[in-house]
Amino acid sequence: MLDTATYTPRLKAQYKDSIRAALKEEFGYKNEMQIPKLDKIVLNIGCGAEAVRDSKKAKSAADDLSRIAGQKAVTTRAKKSIAGFRVREEMPLGAKVTLRGDRMYEFLDRLVTVALPRVRDFRGVSGKSFDGRGNYAMGIKEHIVFPEINFDQVDEVWGLDVIICTTAQTDAEAKALLKLFNMPFNS
Repeated sequence: MLDTATYTPRLKAQYKDSIRAALKEEFGYKNEMQIPKLDKIVLNIGCGAEAVRDSKKAKSAADDLSRIAGQKAVTTRAKKSIAGFRVREEMPLGAKVTLRGDRMYEFLDRLVTVALPRVRDFRGVSGKSFDGRGNYAMGIKEHIVFPEINFDQVDEVWGLDVIICTTAQTDAEAKALLKLFNMPFNS
């Protein structure tokens, strides 16, 4: 049985042991609090037209996202009615989950070491998907690349948005942080 009181995720320990020192040396931070760190990871599945036709699709997406994240996903709902899309107010349209702390590090570890290498024709993730404030966003076309999803029980293959929020002030700092976490950038 795993002792959760003394357990530290692998990437969290790596961050404390070597990544902080490497970032401090590379960017010349004078204060320890200036060193960028991971803040949160937000996962999102939007069901779109499938959820309009069948309300159970949003529940299925939320269940799959909960399995991937390791914590309960929140169902996202329409804010207002749009007749052209046959969407009513409060209609479930997708699911999202925000990971922080140990679960965030565990997810990033699984994303980099297990899920991304399983993506078909994978050549790395884009190094240009930063927002200017040190946050990185990427999309995964098929959520079935995660080992938690049993391919035989999947009724629909969903796309998955992954947003990695950091405390970095610039994109260069955030990219250096993610590179040290072994994020496979292609440029």
